[in-house]
Amino acid sequence: MMPKDMAALINALPLAVMVVGDDDRVRAVNAPLEAMLGQNLLGKHHITALRQPAILDAIMLAREGAMPVTAQYMGREGDRDTTYRVVVAPADGNIVISFEDRTATEYAGQMRRDFVANVSHELRTPLTALLGFIETLGGAARNDDAARDRFLAIMTHEANRMTRLVDDLLSLSRVEDDERVRPRGQVDIGELLESVIKGLEPQAASADMTVTLEQPDQNVMVPGDHGQLVQVFTNLVENAIKYGASGGNVVVSLSPQAMHQRLRGEGVEIVVADQGEGIPAHHIPRLTERFYRVDSHRSRAIGGTGLGLAIVKHIVNRHRGRFSVESKQGQGTRVHVLLPTEPGL
Repeated sequence: MMPKDMAALINALPLAVMVVGDDDRVRAVNAPLEAMLGQNLLGKHHITALRQPAILDAIMLAREGAMPVTAQYMGREGDRDTTYRVVVAPADGNIVISFEDRTATEYAGQMRRDFVANVSHELRTPLTALLGFIETLGGAARNDDAARDRFLAIMTHEANRMTRLVDDLLSLSRVEDDERVRPRGQVDIGELLESVIKGLEPQAASADMTVTLEQPDQNVMVPGDHGQLVQVFTNLVENAIKYGASGGNVVVSLSPQAMHQRLRGEGVEIVVADQGEGIPAHHIPRLTERFYRVDSHRSRAIGGTGLGLAIVKHIVNRHRGRFSVESKQGQGTRVHVLLPTEPGL
């Protein structure tokens, strides 16, 4: 087969493909391969184009054994690492090298591994504490009333912590399952915010904080899932109470319906602002990652699971909205939620 015919053939393939002749020079490449490795490869020695030892070894083994050989090619595309499964197969004196992009699969696998590791870590600490206290109560502290009461209080705290974690994991799973299903209900967002703030009044009072709501006179309706939106704003206001400055004020503001460029249509903006310490800039892009915490010790001490903002992000995405955080150290934090008011957005 002539190189021209070979090029036409491999250009019909969806995978990136390179053909190396018996003289070890590149005989043909297709468009996906050029997009991955660059142009002007024809006629060059394959070592020039494929510099990774694993691929070069695979080519040598395929020539010697006359059998297909698989390898892995690690690349870089923009600001992300890429992974390809490479099949090197002999074909009538030539070597055909195909690259299957496995980046998304590898990323998903890594996310699963990280998730299991994080859940295991989050559960191990309270379980270890519970087992230790149970053993102590069965032995040295069996007849010590003061120690027993103290240990039982700690055990209750740790058990509640595990319960919150399991509840958040189940909630995150349900939210992810529903993320592509548009909500069909209509929600009075001002009334919902009033209800959320009223429900958190005891928590705000115990933290010596006040929560105020600023909203327009007219009712603002948004297409949404009432229960999920309650979950979003309960989480955001609760975070503002937990991390705001004691004795300060949390302000929840609801804007009138207006055109928003980020939504490409009509919508409303809800802002939850606190007067706390603020968040260092390098943490902000990662706040919605599962189990990511700015201050791990403080978050665990006040009952945080590290999943709240991940849940918020998925719910806002389901509502075709936008979620963002702006903060400066010493100047508090402002969390913005944009929700469309038009069902078609």
